Amino acid sequence: MTLILFVEQCLNGVQLGLMLFLLAAGLTLVFGIMDMINLAHGSLYMIGAYLAATVIEATGSFLLGAGAAMIGTGLIGAALEVSLFRQLYRRSHLNQVLATFALILIANETVRMIWGAQPILLNMPEALAGPVEPVEGFRYPAYRLAVIAVGAAVALLLYVMVVHTRLGMRVRAGASDRDMANVMGVDTRRLFTLVFAIGAGLCALAGAMLGPILAVQVGMGENILILAFVVIVIGGIGSIRGALVGALLVGLIDTAGRAFLPGLLRHVFPPTIASEAGPALASILIYVLMASVLYFRPRGLFPARG
Repeated sequence: MTLILFVEQCLNGVQLGLMLFLLAAGLTLVFGIMDMINLAHGSLYMIGAYLAATVIEATGSFLLGAGAAMIGTGLIGAALEVSLFRQLYRRSHLNQVLATFALILIANETVRMIWGAQPILLNMPEALAGPVEPVEGFRYPAYRLAVIAVGAAVALLLYVMVVHTRLGMRVRAGASDRDMANVMGVDTRRLFTLVFAIGAGLCALAGAMLGPILAVQVGMGENILILAFVVIVIGGIGSIRGALVGALLVGLIDTAGRAFLPGLLRHVFPPTIASEAGPALASILIYVLMASVLYFRPRGLFPARG
């Protein structure tokens, strides 16, 4: 293993982690403030990716496509919160799971009817299509660096919003004690709608940014939703800081495991078995991390609820 390969995989892990953070940030706020299990969160990620692909194809502008996807998906999220999710807040978690699972099926079939079943590959901006050489001998895709920069900027903006603004104060109050926040005069209905719209918009941004790296296809939100739930369990429900730390840990472990475990296993197993077992073990390590965190810190690393 060379130093260049190690640095490259670390950057890939940070990039994956920051994109997971975009999904987990909205999910952890919805779960922490509203006590709402939303399995359809990944469907908003999928819808955002398709909206971005449509606008980019029509206009040729990646920035316009990403912005339109965020606005459109945010409005869809707000409409879903007002029309459906408000009816589920006081229901049992089982009812929430069943209702949002039905939304997954509806979203998948709707997307299939509108865009078809064939995957779509987004074109990345021409200015970011090639590699850059930050240091001599190390070349890295410019687009992936841009993804890291965008993810880091969004993480910083969310931190500033949650910690240093009146909206953030209300969000933290709702995540810590929703009933007390309501008694103290916080308009929780309006707050819930806004938080849901922000979470949906962040999903759309993640879908647009990952579109040129991963295929945009029906059902793309399900697998990444599982990782997003792992992230919020590790980080702590309702915690933006926890979501960021958990996402980076998951991204680094998953990427490093898939890159390096097959080579290590070849010292013990035949190459074919090692190549198959490496990625599987990388996924297992993520759940081992989650189980370890739950054992030592049952409420996560940085829980919002006290």
